[in-house]
Amino acid sequence: MTSPPKKNPQSAAKPTRKKQRPRVFGPQKAAEFYKILAEERPDPKTELHYSSPYTLLVAVALSAQATDIGVNKATKGLFAVADTPQKMLELGVKGVEKYIKTIGLWRNKARNVIALSQIILDTYKGEVPNTREALVKLPGVGRKTANVVMNEAFGEPTIAVDTHIFRVSNRTGLAPGKTPDAVEAQLERATPQMYKQGAHHWLILHGRYTCLARRPKCGACAVHHLCRYKEKTA
Repeated sequence: MTSPPKKNPQSAAKPTRKKQRPRVFGPQKAAEFYKILAEERPDPKTELHYSSPYTLLVAVALSAQATDIGVNKATKGLFAVADTPQKMLELGVKGVEKYIKTIGLWRNKARNVIALSQIILDTYKGEVPNTREALVKLPGVGRKTANVVMNEAFGEPTIAVDTHIFRVSNRTGLAPGKTPDAVEAQLERATPQMYKQGAHHWLILHGRYTCLARRPKCGACAVHHLCRYKEKTA
């Protein structure tokens, strides 16, 4: 009886692959990326309608899991009767609900709008606070909402990572990350200082109108040559 052949431990061992870290844009490439987006939209703005830091805060808080178009339709009537914290409190939860029933999570959002209005009136004398630490303590206000308000209302170079920015950052290779916070941190490092003020708007608008989730318009993309999306089309 012959003994079975001995296994060569070297041949049996499977080669270990080093986990590849996602490649990110270098400073020069990131600067070129933003330069092109800035030339496309020289004066980027939020598409939410507002007339003050307070109405902006309410509009952004309402925009969670809703489109800007849908929020604008709802707030057109709401802000016509309640554009200050005091007027919103006088309207009450039921009154707010009447105007925002067309957007998602409207019951909870109405309660949050009344609660944050009360805090702004009691704690901040009717003025929206201009720090992230204070904003995120308001009901219904997370880091993304706070960053949008700080950028749009107070001119701070913050970048709020929503689904569009998360997709564009990962897909292009500009700032890959597994979570919104990770992408935000990477964008802070990757974005040249001169472009930080407009970065949030350029990225969100690019994701909304060009770098679409299901069918990105690669052929019409101005940064097509810089993008690292493996499935991009001509």
